Amino acid sequence: MKVVKFGGSSLADANQIRKVCDIVLSDSKRRIVVVSAPGKRFDGDVKVTDMLIELANKKLNNEDYTEALENVVDRYRQIAKGLGLGEDAANFVKHDLTDRLNSKIDSNAKFMDFMKAAGEDNTAKLVAGYLNSIGEKAVYMNPKDAGMLLSNEYGNARVLKQTYENLAKLRDMDELVIFPGFFGYSVDGEVVTFSRGGSDVTGSVIAAAVNATVYENFTDVDYVFCANPKVIKEPKPISYFTYEEMRELSYAGFNVLHEETLEPVYRKKIAVNIRNTNNPQSPGTLIVPAERADRVSGENPVVGIAADKGFITVHVEKYMMNREIGFGRRLLTLFEKEGVSYEHAPSGIDSISVIVKEKNCPKDKLERITEAIRKELEVDDVVVEHGLAIIMLVGRGMSKTVGIASRATTAIARASVNIRMINQGSSEVSIMFGVHEDDVEKSLIALYDEFFR
Repeated sequence: MKVVKFGGSSLADANQIRKVCDIVLSDSKRRIVVVSAPGKRFDGDVKVTDMLIELANKKLNNEDYTEALENVVDRYRQIAKGLGLGEDAANFVKHDLTDRLNSKIDSNAKFMDFMKAAGEDNTAKLVAGYLNSIGEKAVYMNPKDAGMLLSNEYGNARVLKQTYENLAKLRDMDELVIFPGFFGYSVDGEVVTFSRGGSDVTGSVIAAAVNATVYENFTDVDYVFCANPKVIKEPKPISYFTYEEMRELSYAGFNVLHEETLEPVYRKKIAVNIRNTNNPQSPGTLIVPAERADRVSGENPVVGIAADKGFITVHVEKYMMNREIGFGRRLLTLFEKEGVSYEHAPSGIDSISVIVKEKNCPKDKLERITEAIRKELEVDDVVVEHGLAIIMLVGRGMSKTVGIASRATTAIARASVNIRMINQGSSEVSIMFGVHEDDVEKSLIALYDEFFR
């Protein structure tokens, strides 16, 4: 049994939805289909989710939203017309959106999630309706009826454990199940969404719940590539790699999958197959358990290179720090009190640097943290540096290969880039390099030339 998810570009218009349905019907093992909201049809177009956010904001700001509402309805009207579903389908969408707009607003975050979820929800109904119109047995599945229970963290929800048991019954359904991604319901019955791109997570959770043989994730590229194609011209494709490698690459800027996608399938050891809706004959990229990914001797030990900007370094110095029991714990507790998670914490004998994402640590929080470090830990110095970028060199084979770090640092040095810090995890699946944001592209090109050309 396969669970298959289609991204926004795969559902952008009626023609794309026909492709999606052809792909689903071409393999009888594809029984559960997770859909996103319609994405961009062309460069400069607007995603339906962004249109819904604009619509919700106009409502919240007491502005005239008539045009914004009609723009969303018209997108669905064009899709419905192209699928031969008629004006009734568009009217149904308008009625749904109007009901949402007229709902009680006791929380802006709750209302925003309720509005954003309309994208996936109405798309799932249209896809199910089209499949039925061509004689296929398909059913729209409401996440509430299915038991997709999430934490009540609006815009950033997590799956509750009982969800997996609830969703297991989907395996026994005779019809094709069309399931809207991105959202579920809190225990209190409120609509709650994952963070942006969360339809990937929906598909992964369902795949784990029904013990699928594979989770197929269709997007608009033939493969996952070993480096950013916007920086590296025609980078090499990756035919397969492991959950751990993909997790490291996703963390550092690979935008192929939502960063929380792999956890559910990882625990069930279900393979993930990245495929292209516009070229379904391509085998795509497989993400597999480590035991299924032993690479042959001589194969490139580096699988991919990724980079991400927007980090802050809080550098702390205190003489004899290493003799002060509990110093590291107390330091990180100060970040925890402000609700800021740390990314890395490389250290020396008398110094430690805590790296955090700038978006998670606004100026007011950062000022409180640094002041607390000075007062409560009585340190010699605290220095904050902005504009840090992180580059991840990733590959399970690196742990068995001598000289990887030397080759990498030499390549970066040849590009006249100063490395601010280096950190290697104990698993040796990745090596992290910290450089200034202005040096990211030079570093990526240098590392790609060293390991892939």
